[in-house]
Amino acid sequence: MNAFDLALSRLRPRLPSPLEPVEDERFARRGVRLLLKRDDLIHPDLPGNKWRKLALNLRAADGRPVLTFGGAYSHHLRATAAAGRLLGFPTTGVVRGDELAGRPLNPSLARCAADGMRLVFVDRSTYRSKNDPAVLAGLLADAPPETYVVPEGGSNALAAEGCTALGRELSGAADVVAVACGTGGTLAGLAAGLAPGQRALGVPVLKGGFLGAEIRALQGAAFGGPRGDWSLDERFHGGGYARTSPALEAFARDFEARHGIAVERLYVAKMLYGLVALAEEGAFAPGTRIAAVITGAPS
Repeated sequence: MNAFDLALSRLRPRLPSPLEPVEDERFARRGVRLLLKRDDLIHPDLPGNKWRKLALNLRAADGRPVLTFGGAYSHHLRATAAAGRLLGFPTTGVVRGDELAGRPLNPSLARCAADGMRLVFVDRSTYRSKNDPAVLAGLLADAPPETYVVPEGGSNALAAEGCTALGRELSGAADVVAVACGTGGTLAGLAAGLAPGQRALGVPVLKGGFLGAEIRALQGAAFGGPRGDWSLDERFHGGGYARTSPALEAFARDFEARHGIAVERLYVAKMLYGLVALAEEGAFAPGTRIAAVITGAPS
């Protein structure tokens, strides 16, 4: 074990994360059992899929500075900044929206800055071109030497590989495993880690209908081709990323009151809302065990 692996292990992630059954009549009356996969309890600063997606990337970076990308409310930026503080490496966050540069930082970006992350605000056109070699070279020109680049959301082949452990932890425990999707890395790895007969269900939190292609590309890069049984239900994004509604807010508060668990609004609430709707539609056969992955805690 090298020095950086040793430092990573000292963060003491709670793995495997707990799997908790909950009693919810909306599922019970359909003969369906709901379980919560509490990835939000893995680590207080690096919860859920952020730990699973970042761990192998951080090992590859091996203590070098890290540059990554995200929007104004990106959980990934917050997790990367926290990892930099805890493990002692510099971080740079490239933030979508140059109009934000002249405004007070929102709580999410303020936390990134407090953890030592250098924030670089770029216009939306530049952000869309962030994978262009010339654009990336310009961003790296102002970053520390030997900076390691992690893509938006942390989603690359290493992230997908890291998320296979989530599927393996659920082997034999559920028939369907549901997860909210932003960039698709978690679902790509989850599906690959599940056993035959299990399937993964992704609930995208942004509109556009492009995640299927992204997930197939990630699985190709990580595993050499398609892995596992997975599907997407695109109906529950609520209008797009970081958008919520009074109905979603009411649902999340009701779920919290029923089950005593705080529900993160941008990802987890949309996934749980989708599962309740699907159960009420009769999408799950009686006897189905559904594991809902709680990928993060509220900010």
